[in-house]
Amino acid sequence: MHSMTRKPGLFADFKAFINKGNVVDLAIAVVIAGAFGKVVGSVVTLIMTNALEPALKAANVDSINSWPAGSVIVAIINFLVIAFVCFLIVKTIEASKRKQEVIAETKPDPQAQLASAITRLTDALERKGF
Repeated sequence: MHSMTRKPGLFADFKAFINKGNVVDLAIAVVIAGAFGKVVGSVVTLIMTNALEPALKAANVDSINSWPAGSVIVAIINFLVIAFVCFLIVKTIEASKRKQEVIAETKPDPQAQLASAITRLTDALERKGF
């Protein structure tokens, strides 16, 4: 006789995979990073174009992208800006975690306080003869 147990199908495996929190978090991070990259790219291009406009006009160049390596330079600057922002975010999160750990270490343990209070109460009752 064949067993009536069914192996999970491909769809069930996929559903279990998607329902894991890390996959959803990663997908959201990728979407946000893509949008952030576009914003940084636009800002860097705007700044590079406006900041270098007098020099570009003097060199008879329409835009930085018309340079032989202009798009590479813009991409490198975009990368550096994004990497620096990520560094600042990670540094802030780590500082926050350290601060929370220090706060947790300085808070008195309620169970230890209760045990100490019970011990003091027991000692006081014994001294009174109860």
